[in-house]
Amino acid sequence: MLAGVQCVPMAEFVVPHDPGWKTAFAAEAALIGAALGEEYIRLHHIGSTAIPNILAKPIIDLLGVVADLEILDMKSAAMEGLGYEVMGAFGIKGRRYFRKINSAGHRTHHLHVFSEGSPHIERHLAFRDYLTEQPAVAAAYSDLKANLTSQGPLSWDSYIEGKDPFITATETDALIWYRRRQPD
Repeated sequence: MLAGVQCVPMAEFVVPHDPGWKTAFAAEAALIGAALGEEYIRLHHIGSTAIPNILAKPIIDLLGVVADLEILDMKSAAMEGLGYEVMGAFGIKGRRYFRKINSAGHRTHHLHVFSEGSPHIERHLAFRDYLTEQPAVAAAYSDLKANLTSQGPLSWDSYIEGKDPFITATETDALIWYRRRQPD
């Protein structure tokens, strides 16, 4: 184990798809919309919990789209009031990242917010839609997750690094596919 890197038995945290995640997303989106103003933020369900029939960490990923990140920065207290940690860009320029942790200390939600026009918006939506429409690709991603988590304890960083080559390659195909489907 690396110093300072907590290793966890990942197999306990990557679980089969739960149809209830869609409802959990909708409930959280309503809370965020009420706190920030529904006219201000558009929310999308992204990540593995948004893709049917694949393994996922039971953490709801939300993608927020806003007109102005500086206005969002002034609404940090509203997000903290919902139980979110305000993390700033957290390594991705042009993003605002928030994470919610329940009373048991488990992450329940990740919110990634970008301003309108950010290429990260298209990237996330394309990946989600592509895997939803391409069950064989989704199954390969799920199998990769099963393989990574079946090998005993590993760090979150190792898990993310293990998925990265697949995500990078698939994202390229997903963007081409997604752009062909968009109206002119």
